Amino acid sequence: MERRDQRPSTPIAGGGPGTGGADIHPGHGVRVTSAYTGRDDDGEIVACPDGPFLVRGNVEIVLPDGTPVPRTRRTVALCRCGLSTIKPYCDGTHKVTGFRTG
Repeated sequence: MERRDQRPSTPIAGGGPGTGGADIHPGHGVRVTSAYTGRDDDGEIVACPDGPFLVRGNVEIVLPDGTPVPRTRRTVALCRCGLSTIKPYCDGTHKVTGFRTG
């Protein structure tokens, strides 16, 4: 697997000290970092009310061991409720469980 050059990651709300990103759900250890992919577009992360994080654009999702999570789409939804069967991605389970963000 070819490793991409990375710009320094910027902590996002929820990221712990030294994580270099945001923990998507406490205990799952998924983090989001900015990554250089040869494109000029910036990444964007949007927290949906009572739902997932939408990750758009030039953003790399990384597991705790440093393994990049494959993305085949420009926009993906990441689980925040912790109950998805396809983590780190959202499968809509938050809708049937009554997950609330605040």
